[in-house]
Formats: sequence, C-alpha cells, structure tokens
Amino acid sequence: MDWTECPLVEVKPGVQRGRPVLRGTRMPADDIIENWEAGVEESAIADDFGIPIEQVQTILSWAARHQDAAHSV
Repeated sequence: MDWTECPLVEVKPGVQRGRPVLRGTRMPADDIIENWEAGVEESAIADDFGIPIEQVQTILSWAARHQDAAHSV
C-alpha cells in the first residue's frame, strides 16, 4: 500500500525500520489493515493498539478508497 498521500501516516527512517506509521506514533499503518482483513473488529484493533477508533476507521476508509482507485486504472 502506498501511504504517501494519507495525512495520518508518516515514514521516518528511525521508526519501525522506515515502515509507514500513524503520525506521531510507532503504530504501523499496515498492521491495522492486516488485522481488519483477518476479521478483527475496528473497536478491538483500537483497543489492542491503544489508538482512537476514529484513527482506525479513517485508515481503513482511506485504504479502501486508495485500493479502489488503484484497481480502476
């Protein structure tokens, strides 16, 4: 997933080996997607990773829109 355009995600070389993370955290954005795809509910993802459910929902929504755009090209 290309997170470059997502305002909630940043890449810092010294954080999580340069993996895209939620801005200001060490939480890899891809881990949210992977958990959701594995059937974990949004509220459980938020609780498990100690982040607001709104961030989980925003990341999932952004990823869904981004994937749709990539497949329509």
